[in-house]
Amino acid sequence: MKIVVIGGTGLIGSKTVTMLRAAGHEVVAASLNTGVNVITGEGLAEALQGAQVVVDVANAPDWSDAAVMEFFQTSARNILAAEAAAGVGHHVALSVVGTELLQDSGYFRAKLAQEEAVKAADVPWTILRATQFFEFVAGIADFSTKDGTVTLPPLLFQPEAAEDVAATLADIAVSAPAGDTVELAGPERFRMDELIQRYLTTTGDQRHVVTDPSAPYYGVVAKDEGLLVPSGSYRKGKIRFADWLSQHAAASPAKPQQEGATK
Repeated sequence: MKIVVIGGTGLIGSKTVTMLRAAGHEVVAASLNTGVNVITGEGLAEALQGAQVVVDVANAPDWSDAAVMEFFQTSARNILAAEAAAGVGHHVALSVVGTELLQDSGYFRAKLAQEEAVKAADVPWTILRATQFFEFVAGIADFSTKDGTVTLPPLLFQPEAAEDVAATLADIAVSAPAGDTVELAGPERFRMDELIQRYLTTTGDQRHVVTDPSAPYYGVVAKDEGLLVPSGSYRKGKIRFADWLSQHAAASPAKPQQEGATK
């Protein structure tokens, strides 16, 4: 089976490509690095020629409100049109658990617009909504740091390893289109503030987490502590946070106190 992975050289995409190739499929990693531009359309028709499945894990390079909306609307429109022309039988899109509850954020408004475009198109589809990745825990800490202190809300948090996201995408790609949204979360549920403090302590980072229920998560002040976790049935990743952390802590350089830093 020929499968095209849009964003196939990134964190999730590269892992998905590796897994699908190991299973014996012909896989094209389509990205700017390989000459495929989903905004201009350059190289897209050629990459999709003869493909049965497209997995879209591309992310916007600019998260400002207007730019991120333009990226996801334009890329979805171009990819879906190219798929229809090429006779692709299954479009798989990666999205985020809680997207419809995070609409104060321009990023999540854009993700919802992308989902709506997928559902409205003629190409059979499956959307995978995943929770946050373990690999982005450090980024959440950085984004929430001011004057050396990390301020976070006590939201329920059920992240999973990027490897589990890729494995789920690979499984969906070789299955029949669901015409539905599938959710994925990690095998354990935490509080965000506690998990990130655990990460910082384990990696030798001297920053301290302060819990504040009114603190925003990427600009959104949560009114529901459970908006970042699945509310119904969902798939569970296999890799536990402690196991992932034991493998990655040694590779994560400790960060000093960031005096005056605001991210």
